[in-house]
Amino acid sequence: MNLSTLWKSVRNIANEIHLYAGLISGIIVIAVCLSGTIYVYNTEIREFSNPELYQVEESSSRLSAEELKVKLESELDSKVIGVNWNNEPEQSVQFTLRKEDEKGSGTTYFINPYSGEILGDAGVKTSAAEFMGYMFSLHRWLMLDRVESPILESMSNRDLGRLINGIATLLFTLGVITGILLWFPKKVKNWRQGLKVKWNANWKRVNHDLHNTLAFYSLIFLLLMGATGPFWSFQWYREGWQKTWDTYRDPNERSEVVEKKEQELMSSGRIASLDEIIEATNNALPYEGIYRISLADKENELVRVSKYKTGFFARSGSDQLKLNPNSLDIVEANLFSDLPFRQQVGRSVKSLHTGDIFGQFTKFIWFIACLIATSLPITGTLIWLNKKKKKSAKKKPTVKRDLEMA
Repeated sequence: MNLSTLWKSVRNIANEIHLYAGLISGIIVIAVCLSGTIYVYNTEIREFSNPELYQVEESSSRLSAEELKVKLESELDSKVIGVNWNNEPEQSVQFTLRKEDEKGSGTTYFINPYSGEILGDAGVKTSAAEFMGYMFSLHRWLMLDRVESPILESMSNRDLGRLINGIATLLFTLGVITGILLWFPKKVKNWRQGLKVKWNANWKRVNHDLHNTLAFYSLIFLLLMGATGPFWSFQWYREGWQKTWDTYRDPNERSEVVEKKEQELMSSGRIASLDEIIEATNNALPYEGIYRISLADKENELVRVSKYKTGFFARSGSDQLKLNPNSLDIVEANLFSDLPFRQQVGRSVKSLHTGDIFGQFTKFIWFIACLIATSLPITGTLIWLNKKKKKSAKKKPTVKRDLEMA
């Protein structure tokens, strides 16, 4: 078998896989990618729709984090267990509080940092929050989680939606990979044709060019979205990803030994204020960013701080610190830039999937790529239908001649 015949066989196999992978997953891919296109700008849509929660009027004096903490704990008779703090002059901050006898993650409130006024809480269902909730449900579980009666006895509706979603995503990724082989023309000299759309041709040719060309230009981003998607569908895939990129941690591994080691590092004395925690974090991580602080819920627990860079090209990976709440000594520091490349990739799985790996710059690219992904099952199905119609038209004259001869 010569090279030409081998390549033809490979293309034929790739074509069959590409066709049936697309036909089987098409409807699911459209739903998942369309909702994903919208969800790329989840934060921006929420902030735009409900500015009263996120925007404040700049004033001359801003209350300190500790002053806000004391004020809120007194007003709500609850304990602050978490803070999302930023230094943006026209943005609110967020405090999470929980009552002593309350279980769960508590309630997060949007706070005006100048007056201490409670602007609202994250639990209130605004129209934007409700809409984005539907988009997230469609993207993750195909909205099956909203069906009250169980569809299958063997699994929950949410698990069923996750399973169907994961299979469709794997088929989509397989379609992208085989599409790479099909993109290359039969004749090498015609490779430029795959880089442009012939707009002055008939609609069938334009549709064909749109499918091939748009898929080619968004190839890398489609592969990243497809390769990271099953992370939230399959346990085996999630563990495989983590082991591949050296970020896997056995959930049972955090044992009494680790907790005892942390407790030994604790010192007795007064608990540091929020302002002191932010200052200590800023000394260790001297750059502009957003702080996410998890305060010690029990005695002998460390304070956990994550800090994210802000800006148009800001990377999404956070720097993480564990602080002694008494002495403010840094017990453990996990800086994103210090991680090996493998672990940086592994820890960025969500950012690689949603597109905020480098801030607004990559979010816009992912938005366009996801929009293209939504169109691919449609243009691909039209190509298949046109080919079927063409084959049927070729067979009809042969049948007619056979009847005339009879």
